[in-house]
Amino acid sequence: MRLTFAYSLLMFGLFIIIIFLAHQTMEWAVTSEQARELSETVHAVSETESTMIRNGVYVGNDDLGKRERMFFYTYDKSGNLQNYSRAPERIEEDVLEVIKHGEVPTGEVAVYVQQQDEDKPKVLMMTACDVRLVTGEKIGMVYLGKDVSALYKGIKKATYFYGAISFIALLTAIMLGHVVSGRVVANMQQAYIRQRQFAADASHELRTPLSVIMASADLLSNDKSIQSPFLQQVVQDMKDEVKKMSNLVGSLLQLARSDNNAESLDIKEFDIIAMMEQLGRKMQPLAEKKSITLNVNASGEVMYRGDEQKIQQLMLILVDNAVKYTPEGGTVTLSYDGKGLGNLGGIHFSVKDNGIGISAEDLDKLFQRFFRVDKARSRSMGGNGLGLAIAKTIVDAHHGNIDVDSELGKGTVFRVTLKNLKIPKKN
Repeated sequence: MRLTFAYSLLMFGLFIIIIFLAHQTMEWAVTSEQARELSETVHAVSETESTMIRNGVYVGNDDLGKRERMFFYTYDKSGNLQNYSRAPERIEEDVLEVIKHGEVPTGEVAVYVQQQDEDKPKVLMMTACDVRLVTGEKIGMVYLGKDVSALYKGIKKATYFYGAISFIALLTAIMLGHVVSGRVVANMQQAYIRQRQFAADASHELRTPLSVIMASADLLSNDKSIQSPFLQQVVQDMKDEVKKMSNLVGSLLQLARSDNNAESLDIKEFDIIAMMEQLGRKMQPLAEKKSITLNVNASGEVMYRGDEQKIQQLMLILVDNAVKYTPEGGTVTLSYDGKGLGNLGGIHFSVKDNGIGISAEDLDKLFQRFFRVDKARSRSMGGNGLGLAIAKTIVDAHHGNIDVDSELGKGTVFRVTLKNLKIPKKN
């Protein structure tokens, strides 16, 4: 539906542009052709009027209006009307008013539109030309015009017609686009579902062999018959790699279950402050190894409703990342920042460090799977690029949000807002 809506907006805009350009083109074609005709005719009328004035003949003439649907008014130098071919009665008053105020340009064609009646608008095209003797002396002025209201009305009707045809074409294009996009999206959706299912199945199937390999590695490491330091180191390296693989498989399985909405939340009420203090005690040895000061700014008792295990995992991911990417002698602070989400009820907490920081271009990619800011350091520290992706799924599952502020060389702050969830009723 979103794809169809976007396509519809695009096609609607395209049709509007086409109709506008078609209208402007027709108007330009009519205007330019009529202007050329008026410009040629006004000079012929001027020469005729010059001859008539020289001969002293001043006779009203409607012949031009009958033949060319035009009208003209000739005035002498004193402004007295000398000859004419009258304009249609419904527009003559407007024509004389335009001439009286001197609004008709000489040598150019002007268009005058009056929308007093929307059904019958008055559209005039007028021009003026000097009446001169053979010697070049100016003896008067001729004003020539044409009522092009019918032509403009025809353009308007044509535009409406194009609009109706375009509307039908738009509806047809939208329906066809919806059908085509539906088929394309359905295929893509099936492929995506199969990919997610494969990740879930593969992760699940890998857990058992990895467990067997780990158990075998433990047996080998405890086998006293293996005296060779080289073999002992090989066994230890194998155990380390299996641990990394097990962590990766576990993370992939959790993300796959989250994608498939197969991972349910165990919602209950617990003390978030007690959890933060416990997490600080767990992470303290890891921080001390790097001479990092780990602070927990939280006190009292704050009850929160959510999945306790998931929230603990969320905090652990953020604090563990902060410790990993903070150099020796740095500081990491886990803080409870108070209530959040207004009347809906919820909590705020943050994790702040003064570590290496994150560049602005990397902030948008931070929660993408397998994305690592510093790939070399991440590998050496055992990172797989899934921690923050898992953190984002946990936050989303609790209808919250997570924001990041960071600056290279100065540190990073993760701010998390979580909504209180409803505890499901037991049957």
